[in-house]
Amino acid sequence: MTMAMEADTQELVTPGQVLGKASQLKAGKGAYVSTENGTVYASLTGFRSLIPPPSDSVDQRSTVEVTGHKAHGAVPQPGSIVFARRFYQKPSSTPTKVGARSAYISPSLDPTCEIEITLDCKMSGSLNIIVELVTKVMARTASADIVCVDSKSVREKFTGIIRQQDVRATEIDKVDMHLSFRPGDIIRALVLSLGDARAYYLSTAKNELGVVSAESAAGGTMVPISWTEMQCPLTGQVEPRKVAKVEA
Repeated sequence: MTMAMEADTQELVTPGQVLGKASQLKAGKGAYVSTENGTVYASLTGFRSLIPPPSDSVDQRSTVEVTGHKAHGAVPQPGSIVFARRFYQKPSSTPTKVGARSAYISPSLDPTCEIEITLDCKMSGSLNIIVELVTKVMARTASADIVCVDSKSVREKFTGIIRQQDVRATEIDKVDMHLSFRPGDIIRALVLSLGDARAYYLSTAKNELGVVSAESAAGGTMVPISWTEMQCPLTGQVEPRKVAKVEA
């Protein structure tokens, strides 16, 4: 591979833009393959580069990568551990307790990253941790905007989707999305795949995944009392959630 070859193949692309076919190209950083049509898409805004394969490689497809044209921060990948927060309809100035730290996550999608969810890095090993603001919950899906990865803000828009079948591992047909996640919840989830051109697919279908912090209607930071319930310390009100296992 030569620098001249890379420079010759660079062009500015945007998220969701077609980069080629998987039969001819391998997806590298900043790119992904749609399982539906075998097309390679860009996952961020940046410059497209083609990296030729080693001469002795059996697979002679070039690798296409997209390098951000600005400091977009880390990019979520399959296997990343995700922290998500339900989107507030009105701002709140009350800091939200997250494990050993306290932080306010802006409802305006401003990735301040004072959140710094690095407290769970020890749990997830080398996996990325990202923060999301969930913007919509429907009967079968919840969608979110990713704003942080490994405590670094992202300046591109990355969207995640939690599908009904990915909320928990058992009794999938009985899952109620509105009883699993609520506005203001901070959610730990796993990135299953890059999905399609529009969103990452996320999962909370493990004991350690789900809601890790939630605010009650009275404004109190609730505490988990079971795998499916959290309680407000101010009023004693119990609310349903898909609760994540608390790490020691």
